[in-house]
Amino acid sequence: MSILVVTGTDTGVGKTVVTAAVAALARERDASVAVVKPAQTGVPGTGIGDVDDVIRLSGVCTTFELARYPAALSPAAAARLSGLPALSVERAAARIRELADSHRLVVVEGAGGLLVRFDEEGATLADLARALSAPVLLVTRAGLGTLNHTALTLEAMAHRGLEPAGVVIGSWPADPGPAERSNVADLEMLGARPLAGALPEGAGLLERDAFTRVARAGLGPALGGGFDPAAFRTTLRLSP
Repeated sequence: MSILVVTGTDTGVGKTVVTAAVAALARERDASVAVVKPAQTGVPGTGIGDVDDVIRLSGVCTTFELARYPAALSPAAAARLSGLPALSVERAAARIRELADSHRLVVVEGAGGLLVRFDEEGATLADLARALSAPVLLVTRAGLGTLNHTALTLEAMAHRGLEPAGVVIGSWPADPGPAERSNVADLEMLGARPLAGALPEGAGLLERDAFTRVARAGLGPALGGGFDPAAFRTTLRLSP
């Protein structure tokens, strides 16, 4: 069994698309895979949430949303505003462990960034990852501002004893500028290893078969794909 936690440097960086890509490749390998969204915010009632996008893109239908709040806020703030119970990290960890007993891979997608609060006591995705002893895959932006956000998140992970599973650029632009090109080398230095992947912008709009091909090309071998960071740097005319 294996558990992978997916977080981001911020909201809207491509966590759901990366989660779907990891799940799609696991499904392609005939691995039994489950996807868990501990807390979904910003989606009222029966609206389409992140796990629905994962199902559409990856074909993985074993998905679980443990709490849902209509306000587009942090889980703690959204729970407070709605009057609904906050997510219990202990119960979430127990449910995820149960799933891990019967699945080869459980992918856990956070809300917002690593230290966004789940409850009023300050429990975060970092606490959940630590409770699960699970590695954390960090999804980041390509453009200006990403280096500071990535460095801070990696530092917070190290401070809490979390194992990094790599850094993935969640949305690589079709026409990258100087900032994006330069950031690739700096992101690798921050993570002290080559990039674990880079998915192209618009990947989340593809149909399933095309998305799986993009996932295969955009994620590294540790995540089930064939992404080659050295070859990627070559296309950017960056030194190895």
